[in-house]
Amino acid sequence: MPTTETPETAPPPARLLRRWDLGEVSACVPVGEGRSRRIDASAGRFLLREYTTTTRRELLFRHSVLAALAAAGLPVHPAAPARDGRTVLQSEGRRYALFPWAEGRRLGGLELSLTQCHRLGGLLGRVHAELDALTPPVQQSLLVPTPHAAEAVATIDGLLAALPADGDDFDALAERRLRERRALLVELSDHQPPEAEIMAMGHVHGDFHDRNLLYGWSGSVAAVLGWDRLRVAPLAGELVQAAISLFGHPDERGLDLDRVAAFLGGHAEELPLDPGQICSAVHRLWWERLCDFRPLRRRYLDHDRSSDHLFPGAAALVEWWTPRLDLTLDVFARPYSSAS
Repeated sequence: MPTTETPETAPPPARLLRRWDLGEVSACVPVGEGRSRRIDASAGRFLLREYTTTTRRELLFRHSVLAALAAAGLPVHPAAPARDGRTVLQSEGRRYALFPWAEGRRLGGLELSLTQCHRLGGLLGRVHAELDALTPPVQQSLLVPTPHAAEAVATIDGLLAALPADGDDFDALAERRLRERRALLVELSDHQPPEAEIMAMGHVHGDFHDRNLLYGWSGSVAAVLGWDRLRVAPLAGELVQAAISLFGHPDERGLDLDRVAAFLGGHAEELPLDPGQICSAVHRLWWERLCDFRPLRRRYLDHDRSSDHLFPGAAALVEWWTPRLDLTLDVFARPYSSAS
């Protein structure tokens, strides 16, 4: 029986690919769950991306940034120009861009040596520095909705009430973690970050983690992917979020602080930041994690178990992090205190 093609699975118009100088196309294969296709052609292998919500203006800005970063020697893949020089093409009401296919393997942050961690931090520092050169950062007051302890406690009480009476091991873990978190929030309610802080704002990658990094066989980063969230945000915030994502154990071991320190040392060599802002970003992210119950809200309130796998590791990190908050503040700020 023939399959029915939806807009998500339908191949791109045949005439579209002829607008690039690809030569003979031998394959057009869907990639992942999105609207992307791997293109095999005599000119090489490429990734064709279709965009449904991103505006042409946004895409052109993103492409100009990628081209500038590539020209500066960073491992990013700029969009391939069509025969007429454009990097965003439209066909049958849909927008497309073509990129060279990125080769490499993925490695988790905890698989990296300390030298590789230092180099990776230096790479993110160079990305930030080059983005600064394109669009210099500014010091501005950052207004961020900050979770309140009382609201988080109320959320916990609602989740505890929603727990099944005859639950499984997951439910038992959820109950234990929720009661622990409730006690911490009552004790630490005065640790809530301010609603507004002065931060250095600039363009950031927006999604810097191990799934958006490809490594060559030499162990160096061969490609930084995932630029869809390129935006203006606090530089310190992206740095801290990246370190937590890359070097956090999925259990009670918490953060690998040796790898974190190596990563931060590499970044500080390329782009010194204010250590006070680094501490503010660490404190804010810790507090946000302390008040974050999204996987449990999905499970118990929305009856959606798709995020269950995220809860044990996230909860264990908070339990590890809270008594070591001062230690992590020192580890994160130290390289920038030395550089300033």
